[in-house]
Amino acid sequence: MSKPLILVSNDDGITSKGIKVLVNAMKNIGEVVVVAPDSPQSGMGHAITIGNTLRLDPVDIFEGVEAYKCSGTPADCVKLAKHHVLKDRVADLVVSGINHGSNTSISVLYSGTMSAAIEGAIEGMPAIGFSLCDYSSEADFSHTTEYVIKISKQVLQNGLPKGTALNVNFPPKGEEKIKGIKVLRQAKAKWEEEFDKRFDPHGREYYWMSGKFVNFDKGEDNDEWAIANNYVSVVPCDFDLTAHQFISKLDTMLNREEVEKEVLP
Repeated sequence: MSKPLILVSNDDGITSKGIKVLVNAMKNIGEVVVVAPDSPQSGMGHAITIGNTLRLDPVDIFEGVEAYKCSGTPADCVKLAKHHVLKDRVADLVVSGINHGSNTSISVLYSGTMSAAIEGAIEGMPAIGFSLCDYSSEADFSHTTEYVIKISKQVLQNGLPKGTALNVNFPPKGEEKIKGIKVLRQAKAKWEEEFDKRFDPHGREYYWMSGKFVNFDKGEDNDEWAIANNYVSVVPCDFDLTAHQFISKLDTMLNREEVEKEVLP
């Protein structure tokens, strides 16, 4: 039987440490093709390029692997891979990462890593985004490979619901071994931003964003809890942002006769 075709992308750029770890792991499983940004694209979310040219250039970075650097966003990379690089082939799996930093909780909305994975899911391909919750420039990715391979093989063997991508986060490497895998929900948390007003050498104002991550979730069934307790967190995600539980109530609220009468002169 032929090897599964695996498309690799990320948001940290094609020369990042994390994508090298991911490519090496995927080479143990199947035929690998890489299409990744030519520069860091962290925090780009699901942005796509519509007003500028997109460039795609072959690179010889990963031994024995067909690879391209793209001038666009992570979502652009997956789109170009599907429509141009792979041509008449469809990837059996799309993997993105391994991101240098956490993509738990609300960060999934801002994440270029997860946007590449979700773009794969939109295009009908099983997809996984991998992230390491360690922002250190010297972050150690070595403990992730075993789980990257295990999760990827399971998805290849069993598939995912159409339109679903997995958001996988790893705790930083410590003295204690990872306890295992937890399949959970996204924690209810957010970033509380601050904007520092500064001035450039010409006296013109500019702002520098900073802030802190605040976790409001006290449950033990979410990704933040898993990482804090040294588990690999796995959250199934899809791109349907509909608040299904509110549809009926909103419909009733907006279609009440009393509301219509109140707004009439």
